[in-house]
Amino acid sequence: MSRKLTATILSVFLLVYSGTGFWVANAEGADGADLAQPSAKTETALAHLSSSLEALSQRIGPAVVQIFTTGYRPVSGGANSGLLSKRRSGGSGVILDREGYIVTNAHVVEGAQRVQVLLTVSLPSVPERASILKPRGKMVEAQIVGIDRETDLAVLKIPERDLPFVELGDSDEVKQGQLVLAFGSPLGLENSVTLGVVSSVARQLRPEDPVVYIQTDAPINPGNSGGPLINANGKAVGINTFILSQSGGNEGLGFAVPSNIVKYVFKQIRKTGRVGRGQIGVHPQTVTPTLAAGLGLSQEWGVVLGDVFPWGPANMAGLKVGDLILSLDGKVMENGRQFDVNLYRRAGDMVTVELLRGSQKLFFRVPVVERKDGFASLAGMVTPDNNLVPELGILGIDIDSKIAKVLSPPRKLGGILVAARSVDSPYWQEAFLPGDVIYAINEKAVTSLAGLRVIVSHLKTGDPVVAQVQRRGTLGFIAFEID
Repeated sequence: MSRKLTATILSVFLLVYSGTGFWVANAEGADGADLAQPSAKTETALAHLSSSLEALSQRIGPAVVQIFTTGYRPVSGGANSGLLSKRRSGGSGVILDREGYIVTNAHVVEGAQRVQVLLTVSLPSVPERASILKPRGKMVEAQIVGIDRETDLAVLKIPERDLPFVELGDSDEVKQGQLVLAFGSPLGLENSVTLGVVSSVARQLRPEDPVVYIQTDAPINPGNSGGPLINANGKAVGINTFILSQSGGNEGLGFAVPSNIVKYVFKQIRKTGRVGRGQIGVHPQTVTPTLAAGLGLSQEWGVVLGDVFPWGPANMAGLKVGDLILSLDGKVMENGRQFDVNLYRRAGDMVTVELLRGSQKLFFRVPVVERKDGFASLAGMVTPDNNLVPELGILGIDIDSKIAKVLSPPRKLGGILVAARSVDSPYWQEAFLPGDVIYAINEKAVTSLAGLRVIVSHLKTGDPVVAQVQRRGTLGFIAFEID
């Protein structure tokens, strides 16, 4: 490699912290100084950057915990073998206040019968010549305060006080390219930290997903789930949740739930043990150019109503399928997720919906009601040996009269209810959610749990699966391949 090319590469990638921002070090001076001999200014700035990262790690590390869970799953032989084996797994978490409340991912603790938290030992100073190995921290029992499967977040409580904690930052202020640190216990390696940048501030993996994620290239691996994503100011701007990987390990595609979502979920669960969300009984969809052309809409962006539920307040107020939503309480609506999110905190309020029906602009006053998510208690009605469908990673229940009362009015006959996802489900992104009703698998009707097991028993690794489901009153398809 030529000396000039080396200088160019270094000048692009050697970012040095200067106290007020970042500047690019001049790798080769005007006099052609030796590249191997950095200036005193460069050495000082690099040392400043290193010491700043070190101080930040030491400040955040004590608030990051390792989580261990214990549950049971069927041994080899399938769900009908009647034999269960104990399984230990875990992830990471972060303490959010002095009273011992911890946030982690729902999938870290879901289905666990016992949860333990390993606290980090905080050593104020290490004497000269002392061992660099820290003593093992304190293991304490934890209670699950609540789980929100929609955001994949959970809140735990431990019986400790005056704990070090991390403040939640404002994820709306996160910018692409900002430096972030990912804390956690990847592959069980306690209290690790990695450095990267924000790759994207709002990544939506599938259209109409209710959650957008912060994407980062800070190395994240299995076991990092539930750990904090920390900005340069030492505040958590996200909770590390999952990775996209072809190898199963880090490939620079990590995703975190934004801190503003975490803040809302944390406050709700801490107060009531659950997350309440408002809705008006519609299925909003993001307008695309193709959708606009096919429906003859007047604009190629915004929100169109794909469904208006017969039993919902929107239907009673006069909204119709195909209405083009212009604004909600005067705020322009750009996509379906934005419409839903702006209703979440409005249960009990009245909202004004401005819409376009054909060429006619109309205004409607619609009451916002709390969305019924009566499925959390269903997890306690199932056991792996009786209800597990391992091919789909779910625990299902036949729908009887008692369970039917919890469900939205059925759109079709038959079906089985998804009560929970199994602890070791491989389908966290394509997953079924508790409360889903499965009506068909690959166009074969599902009328009972036993019938579903027969259908999926013929599937092999790599086979496609298309499930027709009803989710919160809306029909749709879930597609994936058998893992």
